[in-house]
Amino acid sequence: MKKILIANRGEIAIRVMRTAKKMGIKTVAVYSEADRQSPHVRFADEAVLLGPAPSNQSYLVMEKIIKAAKKTGADGIHPGYGFLSENAIFAQLVEDEGLTFIGPRPHAIRVMGSKLAAKEAVREYNIPMVPGIEEAITDVKLAKKIATEIGFPILIKASAGGGGKGMRVVNSLAELPEQMERAISEAISAFGDGSVFIEKYVTSPRHIEIQVLADTHGNTVHLFERECSVQRRHQKVVEEAPSAVLTPTLRKEMGEAAVKVAKACDYVGAGTVEFLLDDQLNFYFLEMNTRLQVEHPVTEWVTGIDLVEQQIKVARGEKLAFSQADLSINGHALELRVYAEDPLNNFLPSVGNLSTYKKPSGNNIRVDDGFEEGMDIPIYYDPMIAKLITYGATREAAIQRMLEAIKAYEIEGVATTLPFGKFVCEHEAFTSGNFDTHFVKNYYSPEKIQAHQQQEKELAALLGLKLLLDNKRQLKTPTRMVGNWKKSRLTR
Repeated sequence: MKKILIANRGEIAIRVMRTAKKMGIKTVAVYSEADRQSPHVRFADEAVLLGPAPSNQSYLVMEKIIKAAKKTGADGIHPGYGFLSENAIFAQLVEDEGLTFIGPRPHAIRVMGSKLAAKEAVREYNIPMVPGIEEAITDVKLAKKIATEIGFPILIKASAGGGGKGMRVVNSLAELPEQMERAISEAISAFGDGSVFIEKYVTSPRHIEIQVLADTHGNTVHLFERECSVQRRHQKVVEEAPSAVLTPTLRKEMGEAAVKVAKACDYVGAGTVEFLLDDQLNFYFLEMNTRLQVEHPVTEWVTGIDLVEQQIKVARGEKLAFSQADLSINGHALELRVYAEDPLNNFLPSVGNLSTYKKPSGNNIRVDDGFEEGMDIPIYYDPMIAKLITYGATREAAIQRMLEAIKAYEIEGVATTLPFGKFVCEHEAFTSGNFDTHFVKNYYSPEKIQAHQQQEKELAALLGLKLLLDNKRQLKTPTRMVGNWKKSRLTR
């Protein structure tokens, strides 16, 4: 593999290109008209315009991407995450055109792309699953019967869903018809598939995911866990590795379960198996993401494994150069997704111009981004500006480094999740490790950030006043005194 086209944009495109260049592989960027001046376009060896800004006219048009790959002589395509990364049709098209898809085979994507099919695939491996129905339904009467048997609260989920879309928590029979109708409607709108299923709602869950890696020679390993419980609208904002609550025994059990899930669909490459962990430390299979995850850097930091490099090597047919026994966790890493969102206004997107953009640097700080000062945040794509990752020998050290990095990050022109990240890292529930996916609901409010910011301003004002008074005292000139030296000279 001598040249790779990255079928994506922004920070993940640059992230893949960095590793490819390190391996001596040429890179091709693709871009929309809105991204013409984006850093990922300049970072690549070559770049091809796909079309207008909307993703359905550029980054999601499979034929345009294949054409760009052939035009530039690329022999591999890396999909990044989002867009076409979990599209089995695209993976198959890449293979049919004689190119290498740097990801799992179409079959694995297809099976794990449906939550119901995924559960069916792993059933024979005796992996714990949340109680519920194992088939898609649209009949409200049947839904009421199932919900009564399972017991409330229940969760209605889109079979083809992700990112919290088509998901509804239902607490009573009275709520069920309306919530089911909304879930189906949202699923159709987001995925073109209204299939939903019902399962027991785990009331105080933690979101734990296991990174897996498999080659084409039958070798599969796990690279331990990531804790992804700090979320808003069912989407992650703060992630870390390792989790603060997993014991070595539980980590081993969950890791082995994740490997079984990967083998259940003949998985190849890097993937993530997601679990729910209840307050009694029982874990349940949730789904498998058949791609590189946004939060993969925390795993890279604590294991020393470059996951993109492994993806490329596996796609070239190489065997994994390590076994499970060779892998271990060293230190602790945190990631904050820096979104152009306003945490003081229900995390609504904040589009605008990055009039100031200065990112932190230094030991144990990593910033994966795709923006520069003066750029606009496009309205067409995900509002993530960057991923801020920190590392420490201990969890406490990683948190402290994150707080220092947040303070050093200067962004003006748009609202961001930086203040929210600071709030999380300073909150006792997070620092103690005693939190779950309801962190935002239980502890966060815009007023708390505003109150904290006001307190900081008052402290800064008091400090400024103290420094001013101290300086005045130090620079104060002595009271003028009239001496008698003249008199002394005249009388001599």
